[in-house]
Amino acid sequence: MTAPGRLIGVSLGPGDPGLITRRAWSELQRTEAAWTYPIRSTKTESYALDIALRAGLPLPPQHQPLLFPMTHDEEKLTRHWLRAADTVLPLLQAGRDVLFLVEGDASTYATFGHLARTLRALDARVAVDTIPGVNAFTAACATLQQPLAEQDDTVAIVPAAYGVSALDRLLPDFDTLVLLKVKPLIDELIGWLQQRGLLTHSRFIERCGAPDERVVTDLPSLRGQKVSYLSLMIVKNPGRIRGERVRGCLKKETTV
Repeated sequence: MTAPGRLIGVSLGPGDPGLITRRAWSELQRTEAAWTYPIRSTKTESYALDIALRAGLPLPPQHQPLLFPMTHDEEKLTRHWLRAADTVLPLLQAGRDVLFLVEGDASTYATFGHLARTLRALDARVAVDTIPGVNAFTAACATLQQPLAEQDDTVAIVPAAYGVSALDRLLPDFDTLVLLKVKPLIDELIGWLQQRGLLTHSRFIERCGAPDERVVTDLPSLRGQKVSYLSLMIVKNPGRIRGERVRGCLKKETTV
């Protein structure tokens, strides 16, 4: 019996081909491995594939897009995960390694985990390997020339779909809020930032590292605009820094 191939999640970073790691680059050089890559609809191109092609990597003989639609409908998502797994499984069972290209990092809000779990449920012999990569929010902080966290800073990474009520609960406890997938709530988020006095401490970045990257510091100018799905906000919480930290330092000094 032929030993099955490996499913390999290849993280490519958020957009700049220069952020592809040496380990990922080595895997992408293997012409005998098949490439798969996510698309959000049959009318859109794969952003992950675009990163690899902009790096100058040629498509291997075997390559296949896998459809992962943008929906919160669990039944529909499960159906597409199973369809993707059914596409990949024959290649793995024939002994071929399959690379799944992922923008950003394969373990952070990526479709790779869903595909890997579904394949393992279909065939427990399938081996899965994950190549870590640069996250969009760390790349964004580098672009903005500001640290994500310093010393004992606390950081919350939150899909914006949780809404501003969740942000209200998090704000007292975190020095930095990373808001992902902000597209559907951009106007509501800007209003919340304005109410909390955080507009001047917030930055918006879209398609970080790509040729059409956009950084916005004047967030109210985004009201009513259509922004990319691949966009995020970095929000610094100066109230916590000035308040909680200073009180903590004073308390330590008093007890010495």
